[in-house]
This record gives sequence, structure tokens and C-alpha cells, in this order.
Amino acid sequence: DRDTDKKRIEELLEENMVLEIAQKQSMNESAHLGWELEQLSKSTDLADSEKSFVFELNECASSRILKLEKDNQSLQNTIQELRDASLTSRESTLKFGELEKENQQLSKKIEKLQNQIEKEKQSNQDLETLSEELIKDKEQLQVIMETLKADKDRQIKDLKQENDHL
Repeated sequence: DRDTDKKRIEELLEENMVLEIAQKQSMNESAHLGWELEQLSKSTDLADSEKSFVFELNECASSRILKLEKDNQSLQNTIQELRDASLTSRESTLKFGELEKENQQLSKKIEKLQNQIEKEKQSNQDLETLSEELIKDKEQLQVIMETLKADKDRQIKDLKQENDHL
């Protein structure tokens, strides 16, 4: 039973490491998306409301990442507590039952973290889609601006000709 428990703890540690790596990748993706959104907002003269919307989305993603980091730290603390408890509980079968219960709780926490990471990935995909839509909107606005500028130049030319004629 103890060997099984030790193996389970090792498996949980490995899962935790995988979750940490995935979390760091998610953070990097969020940071990169934030940078892209910031560059997009700098390169366009879109309305301030769109800029603040993008900023709020980026802040929301950052706060979720911070929450995941806190949960991950809590999970690491729990794993350390389980290790300590495992070392001190060799003589007591009651401790083993507690460890098993804590392992179950730990498994639930890991599952929650995995779900949160999946939600974060979806959020990052949503941000990327929004970024693409904003780029398309920017391109459309540039085409409209060019058309309006051409119309304005034509009207100025027509008015000058009419003025010269008069």
C-alpha cells in the first residue's frame, strides 16, 4: 500500500510538472497575444473604446493566469505536505487513510487545474480570433479612408474648376 501510495505521489508530481509547463506556455501565449494586441492598438487609430476593450481582455487573461499560478502553488504545497505526511505515517495506518483522502483531493484539484488550463487555452483562442477580427476591421477602415480621401480630392478638384470657371 505504501509503495502504491509513493507511486501515486510520484505520478501526481509528474502531472503537476506537466501542468506547470502547460501553464507557462499558456502564460507565454497570453503575453504574446497581449503584445500583438498592444501593437495593433498602437498601429491603428481605432476608437478608444476598442482599445480599452482589448486592454480589459488582456487584463482578464492575466488575472486568470495569476489565479492558476496561485492554485498551482497551493497544489505544490499540498504535495509537499503529502510527502511529509507519508514519511511520518509509516507506523500508523490511520495516516494512510488520510493520505489516500488527501490524494483524492489532490486528484480533484489537478482535474480542476486541467479544466482551468483548457478554459485559458480557449480564452487565448478567443483573443486570437478577436485580434484577427480587429486586423480585418482595420484593413476595411483603411480601404474606406482611402476611398473617402479619393472622393474628397475629386470634390476639391471639381470645386476648384468651378471656382476658376466662375
